Amino acid sequence: MTTGKPFSPASERNRDPILEVLREHFAHVREVLEIGSGTGQHAVHFAAAMPWLGWQCSDRADYLPGIRAWLDEAALPNTPPPVELDVAQGPWPARRFDAAFSANTLHIMGWSEVEACFAGLDRTLAADAVLAVYGPFNYGGQFTSDSNRMFDASLKARDERMGIRDAEAVDELARTIGLRLVDDFAMPANNRCRVWRRGVGAAFTSPR
Repeated sequence: MTTGKPFSPASERNRDPILEVLREHFAHVREVLEIGSGTGQHAVHFAAAMPWLGWQCSDRADYLPGIRAWLDEAALPNTPPPVELDVAQGPWPARRFDAAFSANTLHIMGWSEVEACFAGLDRTLAADAVLAVYGPFNYGGQFTSDSNRMFDASLKARDERMGIRDAEAVDELARTIGLRLVDDFAMPANNRCRVWRRGVGAAFTSPR
């Protein structure tokens, strides 16, 4: 049944470029926590394409019915029911995951929520876990395109706490919980897909 299923055109457009990155970096992963699953479209697409993964959706309570609609229709064996998660307030899952993924979330969180998200990931990610985040980023405090500059202004008009995050500031948060940047991919529409890993030595230095 498709009635009432939420739909994001952006998720439909970006899912395959993201999947290329995840196929590489989640090849040896078994359990993924998706933070801010939104409509649920990404979860269904990625879980179907990578059946070796257990893909755990999470989001705030008001998003869960839409996510369930997508998961129920797909009826995949590797997508358990979504769990409620507000990154600032919890509850974070009690078990450990060897990967986490999030798309288009950091810029709609306040910075204190971004900090809370990484604090929660510290408790939730395994010692050798991988984190992949998709979305727009600034580099050296500069916007990478005029469209991102305008997008940032529109975010701040909605809520002054929102905004495109500086890659270096996010990398520093990641370092505090033992994550090192290992890849940084250019994506369509001036977005990036950035990947960190725990238990690695040198940090990544050259974006692709």
